[in-house]
Amino acid sequence: MNNWLVEQLQRMNLSDVLVQPQGFTREGYTAEETEAIEAFKAIAEELGLDVSVDAAGNAIARWNVTGGHAAVATGSHLDTVPNGGAFDGGAGVVCGLGAVKMLKEADFKPQRPIEIICFRSEESSRFGVSTIGSKAMSGILDPSIGTLEDQHGITLAQAVESQGFVWQELVNAKRSKDELQCFIELHIEQGMHIVNHEKDYGVVKGVACPVRLAVTFHGKAGHTGTTPMDQRQDALAAAAPFISFVQETALQMNDAYEKSLVATVSTLTASPNSMNVIPQTVTAGVDIRSVDDVLKNKMADAVRSEAKRIAETTGVQIDIEVLVDNPSVLLDDGIAQQLVDAGDHEAYLAHRMDSGAGHDVMNMAQTWPSGLLFIPCKDGLSHHPDEFASAEDLKMGVELLSRFLMEATGHDGKR
Repeated sequence: MNNWLVEQLQRMNLSDVLVQPQGFTREGYTAEETEAIEAFKAIAEELGLDVSVDAAGNAIARWNVTGGHAAVATGSHLDTVPNGGAFDGGAGVVCGLGAVKMLKEADFKPQRPIEIICFRSEESSRFGVSTIGSKAMSGILDPSIGTLEDQHGITLAQAVESQGFVWQELVNAKRSKDELQCFIELHIEQGMHIVNHEKDYGVVKGVACPVRLAVTFHGKAGHTGTTPMDQRQDALAAAAPFISFVQETALQMNDAYEKSLVATVSTLTASPNSMNVIPQTVTAGVDIRSVDDVLKNKMADAVRSEAKRIAETTGVQIDIEVLVDNPSVLLDDGIAQQLVDAGDHEAYLAHRMDSGAGHDVMNMAQTWPSGLLFIPCKDGLSHHPDEFASAEDLKMGVELLSRFLMEATGHDGKR
């Protein structure tokens, strides 16, 4: 199984190696993503699965059974960030395929269909919006985002149509509630919680969706050599203590509350950005995440209060725009317990945890009972050329998924 998993992951990454200096660049709705999905489809057909593609380009490999039962589904994505790794998304796809292979080799006979779904365009790096394929499947895709452009001026709608799909028809990818019984996503952890807690794998309780703010400081430009220091309205000087405030306040809130929170000033733009001109306008992008929405809002309120204080003391006007305010997603407790039980059966130790990053599962959970399973990744590194998960951990993922699928689809067989 180990060799098979590595070989199939290489096929889907269109490479003979899984770690390379430049990483992998396979953004959503590009020819490279399409080629990777074609490899997924070929592997699925080799396993005897029926393959279809929906209106959004999501590929669905289905182990059909007699009867009209709702399917148990698993899966992830194959697109990457620029110069990303081979395992983010790919691990969930290959482990889903591996679980079916394991069950078929054990002559297991499911009593309901099993699906492995390869979603389109999970990463937000190209268009600034994530999980497009799973949003379409869940019926929560906003059609207005088709006008979003990538760095080359290509709109999302144009990118979709360049790969043979029709933007206006993506809504047809929506599936009814009775088509699926549940959905499980396997993913690399993208952190070190599993290892630090001396456990084997992670079972996620909730996905921390962000509050994102654009905080803009409006100062006054002037010559750096001739404007007296006590007569300046320096937007960047006003923004500097604000950045430290975000860091320090997030640390204090983690000490004060049971649930964890992270807050980051992750982008900064200054204008006119000239060596001899006092900065006139600075925009700081603030990303706030926690599975506790009340805590996220407390942090956002603290940001607003600090901005008001800085404006009053410096004379720099500050505007705050809410870019994103998505409620965090709590996953199904029953599914989570089944994933823990699967580990108990296979002699693996589970760590119950939250996810600070978004995943396709957060959209699927809007309609179907859903769970998220993490396997370790080396040094917690992801979205990086050195991203790596061992063949043994991939195999563990296969064993956990196959046990879950066996329990969820009937016991007519043995493994």
